[in-house]
Amino acid sequence: MRLPHRNSTPSNVYSSKIAPAFVALAAVAVVGFGYFIPSEAVRADTPASAQTVETPMGRAPLSFADLVERVKPSVVSVSVINDGGASKMAENDKKDNKKGGGNFNFPDLPPDHPLHDFFKHLPKEFGQQEQRPKIVQGQGSGFVISPDGYVVTNNHVIDGATKIQVTFDNDETKYDAKLVGTDPRTDVALLKIESNKTFPAVKLSTKTPRVGDWALAVGNPFGLGGTVTAGIVSALARDIGSGPYDYMQIDAAVNRGNSGGPTFNLDGDVIGVNTAIFSPSGGNVGIAFDVPAKTVQEVITQLKATGTVKRGWLGVKIQNVDDDTAASLGLKEAHGALVSEVTPNGPAAAAGIKTQDAILQVNDEKIVDSRDLARKIAELSPDSPVNIKVWRNNAEKVIKVKLGLFPKNAEALMNGDNDDNGNSNDNEDKPSTTELSQLGVTLMPARTGSNSEGVAIAEVDPSSDAAEKGLKAGDVILEISGQTVKSPADVISGIKKAQDLKRTAVLLHIQSSDQKRFVAVQLATKKG
Repeated sequence: MRLPHRNSTPSNVYSSKIAPAFVALAAVAVVGFGYFIPSEAVRADTPASAQTVETPMGRAPLSFADLVERVKPSVVSVSVINDGGASKMAENDKKDNKKGGGNFNFPDLPPDHPLHDFFKHLPKEFGQQEQRPKIVQGQGSGFVISPDGYVVTNNHVIDGATKIQVTFDNDETKYDAKLVGTDPRTDVALLKIESNKTFPAVKLSTKTPRVGDWALAVGNPFGLGGTVTAGIVSALARDIGSGPYDYMQIDAAVNRGNSGGPTFNLDGDVIGVNTAIFSPSGGNVGIAFDVPAKTVQEVITQLKATGTVKRGWLGVKIQNVDDDTAASLGLKEAHGALVSEVTPNGPAAAAGIKTQDAILQVNDEKIVDSRDLARKIAELSPDSPVNIKVWRNNAEKVIKVKLGLFPKNAEALMNGDNDDNGNSNDNEDKPSTTELSQLGVTLMPARTGSNSEGVAIAEVDPSSDAAEKGLKAGDVILEISGQTVKSPADVISGIKKAQDLKRTAVLLHIQSSDQKRFVAVQLATKKG
């Protein structure tokens, strides 16, 4: 899934993994606010120099100036350069020159130059003009978290950078910074300013913000630097399609260049790091998303210690258990995460977890959905022993698992040997079909080839629940309610078994291309 658009100054340095209507920011987010207009009586009792005013709900700020003066010096503008490998090429050229070798580069002459045709028609052995990579620059924001110069920013701000520099709003000095570590999953990166100076710093808040709290953001939108905006916390625990982690929503005026910048509370503590905005147009529409301070603290603690983040890994592909899936499994309540694939040689496979297991608990903690399971496992350390409660064959079962280390490319591991669909051989004879009106599909016999497991869907009734669940012609049914399918008769048998158990849906194990998933399909009344 793609993240909202990252707001960095135009550059291909920042990440582009974003949902269509989201814009990821390389900038600081600031929340817009409605001005509080006190009554005449309140104004009469409030000194002109006061920064707050009494309201029925407590004191409210008349100005953020004092807060800004305190926190703004710790915010930095982050400048990055991605030379596209130019530095390596230059280094190689130097080595070639020392050896007396290297390619001869033809001069770039205009067409009307007398020697243009001469060089153009020279044989290739004489060398050719080497294409030089394009140097790309980008900008974002960040903030200092310790006087010795550790800086937090977004991963997508510095991704691919060959040179990183930071500047302060009140100081034009450009400080070189080195990358300490980065965590693409949360889009957090940690830098260290290469200087012995002492820098103003702020701390991450330990308090959970509430919806409606003031939020103040400082950053570097469009390279302007030192820009402050204000607003409120609009929502908590937002899912923006970027993995299992939740984001905080603010109504800040956040734009490109704000990514990596901090959002402050009225105590001057950082409650979030601006990372994305929702924007159909690419500009600010008042919906921005922050990585919560708690998540940032957990990540940078590991980055500072080891330069990387280690997470527990179970080794399964999972999906939510909805009402239909619960009905097909015989679960009374729709909760948990359904295992659709198990990584070969992974921790789950070694412990005996199987496809179609519904994971209900981890160490006595109830699992709400697939994102909840992913978060809980990621919070645990690699090699941790955990008790996984699963629902299998109409009964609960506890399986002890020793977690592994979350790999850099879990998807690649999942695709190791799962391609059991293969290419079907062409057959001159048209295969016979079986219509199953209760499922809303028409099936073909098992495919020929290296692996004939499963039956292919030939047609899907567009008005059926199967169509609504995304089944389509060409999909292969591998299992029905835990029973392996090798022919349409097995599907019919599976439907009858579900009816005998008085279930209103069946769980199909479906393969589409090289992807496998479980789909719970409601059973319709059999036609006349």
